[in-house]
Amino acid sequence: MRHIRSAALTLVLGAGILALAACSGAAPAPDATASTTAPGSAPDPMAPDNAPHVSVVDPVIKLPTVPGNPGVLYFTIEQDAGKANTLVAVHVDGAGRAEMHESKTVNGVTSMDQVTSVTFSQDQPAEFKAGGYHVMLFNLASTMKAGKDVEVTFTLANGDKVSTFVPVQETGAMEGMMEHM
Repeated sequence: MRHIRSAALTLVLGAGILALAACSGAAPAPDATASTTAPGSAPDPMAPDNAPHVSVVDPVIKLPTVPGNPGVLYFTIEQDAGKANTLVAVHVDGAGRAEMHESKTVNGVTSMDQVTSVTFSQDQPAEFKAGGYHVMLFNLASTMKAGKDVEVTFTLANGDKVSTFVPVQETGAMEGMMEHM
């Protein structure tokens, strides 16, 4: 009887040691930099909320020259594979509201209209720049200052998202006037 208890105890202890060994050291420690994105760079495509094959290039937020006026977000959104995507929303931390707009000149008359979506594909990225598509930023928080980076999330029609940190810059007086003419 004593021999059976000793064998059972050895079996239980052995199983416990094997379980502990399997739990420790089997998986590598997470990389502390894996989930962070450098300012202005494309996010990690392996991150759970980032759309596969989609990246945001050269994003920048320009503050208004007159406090209380809207700021603007410029960037290029592109993809390296797959069917065309459609950008349907942009969220900017520190902005009460972000609206996609398109500036265009027809017969010498320049207008700026809000748009609800912009399509882009592998062959045709969508450029958001002065004189074309851009994102107007309304009700900016006092914490949004030049030299800081803020998180921006881009939402696609299929629900996929891309998030990145975007540098905030001041807008020169002449630059501000020219960008919206």
